[in-house]
Amino acid sequence: MNNKSGPTVDAVEVERHSELKNNWWMPNGSVPCLHSMNDLRIPYIIDGITSTKSIENAALPLANIKILDIGCGGGLVSEPLAKLGANVTGIDPSQELIDLAIEHSQNIGPNKPTYYCTTLEEHAPSHQNYYDAIVASEVISHLVNKELFFELCAETLKPGGKIFITAPNKTWLAYFFGIYVAENILKVVAKGLHDYEKFISPEDVSRILEKKNCRVDNTRGLIYYPFLHKWQWMYFKSLWYALEATKLE
Repeated sequence: MNNKSGPTVDAVEVERHSELKNNWWMPNGSVPCLHSMNDLRIPYIIDGITSTKSIENAALPLANIKILDIGCGGGLVSEPLAKLGANVTGIDPSQELIDLAIEHSQNIGPNKPTYYCTTLEEHAPSHQNYYDAIVASEVISHLVNKELFFELCAETLKPGGKIFITAPNKTWLAYFFGIYVAENILKVVAKGLHDYEKFISPEDVSRILEKKNCRVDNTRGLIYYPFLHKWQWMYFKSLWYALEATKLE
C-alpha cells in the first residue's frame, strides 16, 4: 500500500526524503551523517535487546528477534540488523525509498529485511503485540502526530519489548547546528530536510511513552563531528539524543 499522507505522516516530508534516493547509500551523499550514526546506534540497539536475553550465537546476537524499523528509508538500519540475525520489517511511506531498500538488500545474504510501503497506522492493526523491538531512528522529528505514533508503537510491541529512538532535541543549539550550520554551511544534511517545529525534546518523548505504558530505560546525548564523519556519545542531550524504552507487562 502506498499512502503518502496520514495522521502521523507529512506528505511534504515524504517527498523531501524521496528526492534523496539516488545517493542514499553513498557515504558522501545527502545523508552522510546517517551512515556514520550506525557506528553508535546499531550497538545501542544490540545492547538494549540483549541485556535481558541470553545470546546463543555471538555472530548473530539478534537471531529470531522481530524488529520493526519505522521510516526505514533505503534500509540503512534494517540491513545491519538483519545481518545480525534479526527478522526485520521495514516500513516507509515512500515507494521510491522502499524500492531502493529492496534493490540494495539483494546481495546481503539469505536473511533479508522485509519491506513495505505503508504507514504505522496502516501496519499496526494487524501486528498487535507482535514485535520484540521497534526502531524509530531520525523519524519522530518528521512526524505530525507524535501522540498517535507512540500509541501505535506500544500496541505493536510485545510486553517487555523495546523501542529505540534517535532524534534532534528541541533546543536553539539543535536548530543552529542541526539545521542552519548542517544544511547551509557544512552541507552534511540536504537543505530543507528538517523542520524545527516538528522537533521534540526527550522529556516530552518520555512523558508520552509513560502514558502509553512504556518505561524509559535510558537517554543518552549524541554529537556529530562533520569533519571526521563521526558520532560520539556525550553527557549533554541538548543537540541529539538516543532513547530506549520498554513496554511494561
